Amino acid sequence: QVQLVESGGGLVQAGGSLRVSCAGSGRPFSRYTMGWFRQAEGRERELLAAIQWTGASTYYADSVKGRFTLSRDNAKNTVYLQMNSLKPEDTAVYYCAASAVAGPQGPYEYWGQGTQVTVSS
Repeated sequence: QVQLVESGGGLVQAGGSLRVSCAGSGRPFSRYTMGWFRQAEGRERELLAAIQWTGASTYYADSVKGRFTLSRDNAKNTVYLQMNSLKPEDTAVYYCAASAVAGPQGPYEYWGQGTQVTVSS
């Protein structure tokens, strides 16, 4: 089992920045591909970014490419999603997830509880 806890969400104005974190515990965190997803009200969950267990390979959805940066610190069992140039349409609940598969598409077996990010216009 892997337990994941997100933090760092909140309210920010459009154009601002926010960093959300995901702390893991349980099985060796470093063995998993870590992904960040979001789900806005009334919309399907969307994969935003994923990072392979070594950190050498990352994936970004077109919607966040160039604005969001994903990184991980395996020594701290933590992944970070730095979000810049935020837009109102980035408003959603953000989730981190862990996958035993190397590729970004998962499947993701473990999920955090989510953290709300709200971007005001």
